[in-house]
Amino acid sequence: MQKIDRLGWATGLSFIAYGLKIGVRVNVPEMPPEVLACLPPCWEPAPSNLVDYLYSIKISKSLPGAKVRQFNLLYTGLHRLGRNLDLSKILEFLETDLQRVVAEHAKDRIFVHAGVVSWKGRAILIPARSFSGKSTLVKALVQAGATYHSDEYAVLDDEGLVHPYPRRMVLRQPDGQFPKRVSAEELGGTTAREPLPVGLVVLTKYQEGARWQPRPATAGKAVMELLDNTIAVQRQPERTLNALHRLIPGARALKGVRGNAEDMVDALLQAVT
Repeated sequence: MQKIDRLGWATGLSFIAYGLKIGVRVNVPEMPPEVLACLPPCWEPAPSNLVDYLYSIKISKSLPGAKVRQFNLLYTGLHRLGRNLDLSKILEFLETDLQRVVAEHAKDRIFVHAGVVSWKGRAILIPARSFSGKSTLVKALVQAGATYHSDEYAVLDDEGLVHPYPRRMVLRQPDGQFPKRVSAEELGGTTAREPLPVGLVVLTKYQEGARWQPRPATAGKAVMELLDNTIAVQRQPERTLNALHRLIPGARALKGVRGNAEDMVDALLQAVT
């Protein structure tokens, strides 16, 4: 740690997110707003500098057009997480890893890989792993009038209610470009503020050219799909099962393949009771 400490850190921030104490420090006099934008939703300043996880960002001070450019560096603890001339790519690594750490080690919530929107006071859960098209479907639902909760995590409490995790939506770009991050408001939508019960669980996978012709799924099938996408199920099995069993009784579950997201949004909204 001493070698990293000698890199010249100028300022830092300690915060609490879902029971975790996390620190971020930089080598510039003020914390850049771009770094603050990477922090997990619902973070709060911590009263102490003692943290469970520490991120260090060395921002290049190279001038534009310089013949020799310095790399931007990102460390988590002693491990170098990223090295790039483009600071935006380092911040992408930071945001992704921060959200992973929070999801895996949250002390007061259960994180499930799922897109989440709400309609008529009930949440719609779309459990699936990253790169499965959740964000595309969530985007289409938000543009159709649903309220945005998250495009990556359903955050459950012990009563089975789903809390907002309003990170910026990650929209994949063509040709291997870094994803574009946008808020619900940038898409003309709104962001949820309060936890809600679940009204619909959508078990679906993308298949080119497919039509959305779902069939009802059993409560057991829905629970198994949610369990398969729960981040810390092995660490908190009893708590996870209790929360899912409280979530399921008031919800419908539908299963089927889908094609274009826009072709199924109306049917999904109509299925919420």
